[in-house]
Amino acid sequence: MQHIDKFEQAILNLKEEGRYRVFNDILRECGDFPKAIWYSKYAVTKIVNWCSNDYLGMGQHQFVLDAMKTALETAGAGSGGTRNISGTTHYHVALELELARLHSKESALLFTSAFNANETTIETIAKIIPDITFISDSKNHSSLIQGIRHSGAKKIIWTHNDLEELELKLKQITGPKMVVFESVYSMDGDIAPVSDIVKLCKKYKAISYIDEVHAVGLYGPNGGGVCEERNVQPDIINGTLAKAYGVQGGYIAADKTFIDAIRSYAPAFIFTTSMSPVLCAGALASVKYVKEHKELRMMLQVKSEELKRKFVDKGIPILENNSHIVPVMIKDPVKCKQISDDLLYKDGIYVQPINYPTVEKGTERLRFCPGPNHSSGMMDELVDKLLTVLERHKII
Repeated sequence: MQHIDKFEQAILNLKEEGRYRVFNDILRECGDFPKAIWYSKYAVTKIVNWCSNDYLGMGQHQFVLDAMKTALETAGAGSGGTRNISGTTHYHVALELELARLHSKESALLFTSAFNANETTIETIAKIIPDITFISDSKNHSSLIQGIRHSGAKKIIWTHNDLEELELKLKQITGPKMVVFESVYSMDGDIAPVSDIVKLCKKYKAISYIDEVHAVGLYGPNGGGVCEERNVQPDIINGTLAKAYGVQGGYIAADKTFIDAIRSYAPAFIFTTSMSPVLCAGALASVKYVKEHKELRMMLQVKSEELKRKFVDKGIPILENNSHIVPVMIKDPVKCKQISDDLLYKDGIYVQPINYPTVEKGTERLRFCPGPNHSSGMMDELVDKLLTVLERHKII
């Protein structure tokens, strides 16, 4: 291949900076989450997974598995086409109706991922409103950033959660505008002042677009996210089926006219084979179950607070927040990877290092996601092992 040396150098640069990503080969043990099997380069080892986004363990819940088995036996493996060419099954329709109800919206639209939903929707909005200006929070997820970038529309970045600056930006823009932000920011774990942001959008006649990916299923009386918890109605909500609901796929929920326009004008939606009905069936069962079982959301918060307290008591440096996410700050990319490897290879504890560009340089961290299935005993073992490794690498 021509110019292969350029690619070799690009990889070498990542390794020298401590940012080279390793995809650990693991196999979750169905029915025994968060335990898993790790296929390392040396041996097959049992581990405990501390970094999964399957926050509630719904990816292995029997109701979800049974729903998927029924769909597999009824409809087969795949959808058989795009949404407009035989790929809209009853499972797709039922799931979209359930998601619309969850968010008290008129309609919802499924995508193959929440990343795809964000990127595609934002690009399409700019097609329909070509003179729109996007006002984007400075810590927004890559999917939101890419959607704005690829739209070619005007954009303004506002400092993370700074309401005064946001209002100033809104005052300065006279044409169509849309504020793009998240509820729970997945790496810091902080929660945006969603009520105030939506109020500002209404005051200055801006469209409000919120990413609730790390909140749906986890917050609110029915799992509708931070917006439901705080009784706020933004114009457009983005969510995922791959985290709290433990399956796969993403969606948007909004006014039916808006949803109709996106499905009609978005190439990445129109020309993509739709989600498998098996996934839709599993997601539908999960959304319904989580909606009715508030104790799962309560237990998630209890476990998160327990782990945070144990870390703080031992002097382990965490980034304090008011969400379920527990970031332990390392602030060095090389050490972050070394600590992650030590925990995995020596102690059977799996937590992925988080480096640039996911987070800013100098803020590297280990991101822990305790859930209802992480026992206090697991936490005590984690704290002891982590403390030893952090001391060895002179983090504390």
